[in-house]
Amino acid sequence: MSLRVFILAGEPSGDRLGAALMRGLKDLSPAVSFEGIGGSLMQAEGLRSQFPMEELSVMGIAEVLPKYFDLKRRIQETADAVVAMQPDVMITIDSPDFSLRVAKLVKDVSDIRTVHYVAPSVWAWRPGRATKMAKVIDHVLALLPFEPPYMEAAGMECDFVGHPVVAEPQATEAEIAAFRTAFNLGDAPVLLALPGSRRSEVARLSDVFGAALREFNAKHPGHRIVVPAAAHVAPLVREKLMDWPEGCIVLDPADHAGAEFAAHKRAAFATAGLALAASGTVSLELAAARTPMVIAYRFNWLTWQIMKRMALIDTVTLVNLVSETRVVPECLGPECTAENIAARLDQVLSAPDAQQDAMRLTMDRVGEGGDAPGLRAARAVLDRLPQV
Repeated sequence: MSLRVFILAGEPSGDRLGAALMRGLKDLSPAVSFEGIGGSLMQAEGLRSQFPMEELSVMGIAEVLPKYFDLKRRIQETADAVVAMQPDVMITIDSPDFSLRVAKLVKDVSDIRTVHYVAPSVWAWRPGRATKMAKVIDHVLALLPFEPPYMEAAGMECDFVGHPVVAEPQATEAEIAAFRTAFNLGDAPVLLALPGSRRSEVARLSDVFGAALREFNAKHPGHRIVVPAAAHVAPLVREKLMDWPEGCIVLDPADHAGAEFAAHKRAAFATAGLALAASGTVSLELAAARTPMVIAYRFNWLTWQIMKRMALIDTVTLVNLVSETRVVPECLGPECTAENIAARLDQVLSAPDAQQDAMRLTMDRVGEGGDAPGLRAARAVLDRLPQV
C-alpha cells in the first residue's frame, strides 16, 4: 500500500534525523512518497524541498523580529501545502517555533495525523509545553528513554526510538594511530576541550576554559589539549586559544576533507583520557567514546536567575540524567570558575574509571546495540498509523 508523508525539518540536526527516518520508512514501506521541507540530506533521500531549509535555520532569536513576516508567510505556505497534499501523516522534526505553528494551522482545518520527532524537555523546565503541544500533535518520537510518560500524561502517544548518537561510528585502532601520527602526539595523554558549537557559547566559555586548563596544565604538563571545532566557530576558537596553554591542537573542518575530519574527530574522542565540555548533547558523544568528562557552562545573570527558579532537575548532564547517577561533575553558573573546573578535572583524572559504568548504562538506555534510531522511528510511525 502506498504511503504519503509530508515531512519537515528546520535545521541541520533535524535534517539528519529526517534523512534517517526517511531511509527507515523506505525500508519498511517501499511505496512511500515524500513532500516537505528539508536540507541536503533529506533531499538526497528523495525530498524536493518546498523552499530552502536555510530560511528557517537562520531564524534564531536575534533574527526573529526582522524576519517575522517572512517566517509567518512560510508557516502559512507550509500548512497550505500539507492540507493540499492530504498526506497519511505529517512529521515535524524539532524546531518547535516553526513546526508546532504549522501543526496548529493544519489541525484547525483537517484531521491529518501529526507526528513530532524530538520531545520538548518538559522534564527540565516549563512542563506546560506538553499540554499545549497535545492540542496539535498526535504522536511524539522521543530521543530519551524517560520522556514517553511525560508526553502520554499530556494526552499524546509517544515512543522512545533511540538517540541518533548511537548510530554514529566509533574510531578504529587504525584511525586512532593515524590521528596520533598526524598531530605528532606520540604517547602523550590527551585532554579534549569542547567550549561549545555556537559562537555565543565559545565567546562566553573560552576565557574560563583557558584559565582552567592553564591551571590544570601547570600540574599536569604532559597533557596535549585537542579542540574539535565546528566550521562556523573555528575562526573564533582559534582567536580565543591565544590565551590557552601553548600547543593546543584545533581540529578545523576547513583544514581537512570531510571524511578525514570526521575520522580525526572520532579518534580525538576515543584517544582522550579526559574531556572538558560545555553542557549539551556532547556528553552523550563522550559517553559513546567512553571518555570521562567534566561539564561546565556559564549563563548570563538573568538567564541563570530564571533557570534557578524554573528548573525541575538538579543536573543538566544527560549522562547523569539517563543513568540516574550524578557521577559527572558540573560547574554551572556562579560555580563555573577556573579554580572549580581545574579541581574537577583533577578529581576525574585521579579516578578515570569512576564514570565508566554510568556511561555504559547511558548508552544502553539510549539504544546502543539495537536497531538504528531512524528505523525504530519509522517503525513507530507505521505501527501507530491507522490502516496503512
